Amino acid sequence: MLGVIDVGSNTVRLVVVHGGRQVLSQRQMLHLGADVELHGAIPKEKLESAGRLVGSYADDARAAGALEIEVLITSPGRQAENGHELLAVLASVTGCSTRILSAAEEAQLGFVGAVAVAAPPARRRVAVVDVGGGSAQVVVGTRRDGPEWLRSIDLGSQRLTSRLLQSDPPGQAAIGAARAEASAYIHDLDPPEPRLALAVGGSARALKRIVGSRLGSDELEAALALLAVTPAAEIVARFGIDADRVDTLAGGAAILTELQARLATPLKVVRGGIREGALLELDGRRAAA
Repeated sequence: MLGVIDVGSNTVRLVVVHGGRQVLSQRQMLHLGADVELHGAIPKEKLESAGRLVGSYADDARAAGALEIEVLITSPGRQAENGHELLAVLASVTGCSTRILSAAEEAQLGFVGAVAVAAPPARRRVAVVDVGGGSAQVVVGTRRDGPEWLRSIDLGSQRLTSRLLQSDPPGQAAIGAARAEASAYIHDLDPPEPRLALAVGGSARALKRIVGSRLGSDELEAALALLAVTPAAEIVARFGIDADRVDTLAGGAAILTELQARLATPLKVVRGGIREGALLELDGRRAAA
């Protein structure tokens, strides 16, 4: 039985699997990325909160029977001036293997996890788009050969929200500014043309509740138009999306809209991603040992 704790800019997630079957899943919003965007570093009190939460998740994973647990820190560890402190705190409280993923490692794990769950034809060229709170990854490759092209963008839903989308609702002008900011970050992206494009991550899953699992240009424009003028509480009530997720959803939708336009292929929302990829990697290492 294996466990992975994923410490992201918005959310901390725990997944425990046994024989490929999920036996435990927990998540909590911690918004580390908001502190990084505001202060450039993670404040002491938030480091302590992260330690308590991740420590409790490690305890829960062990209680569920996990024999090996890995803690993965994504963009908060890379972007915070004191990312090394976050690493040290989490390693100390959990006693687990703990590492800060590079942007390339995060992208590769997300690709592996997404294509494993979606199971496209082995030779079909697939793009995987993962918009997180602090960064976004785009990977193109095949299930058989793995990634052939990848890029990480140093902008995510939480960072974009903190900069330009603080009002509730944000309004059309702010949405336009957010899209322009996202476009500036990806203006030089030139990915190979995929036959299939998959979207993973919390923003994509939340948008699925609003417009369905196909995120083409029409669906994304409709979602942005709705989010621009609809208060967060109404979005929560109408679509059953967590309030904490709604706070950064317009930012995630703006980034996804610009990335989808660059790929020129509708995005299909699927489950899977970095945690599933990490569990496959962990299982492979154990099998090879």
